[in-house]
Amino acid sequence: MKNSRFTESRIVGILKEAYSGVAVDEIWRKHGISSATYYKWKA
Repeated sequence: MKNSRFTESRIVGILKEAYSGVAVDEIWRKHGISSATYYKWKA
């Protein structure tokens, strides 16, 4: 299986950032992830 660029703690930090009220598309650009990746992590 392929290793992820993001550690589990980093993914949690990105999701918490989204829950705190930051615009989701701004988070995608800031961290260099796609919308599909974000929603996969969220699920």
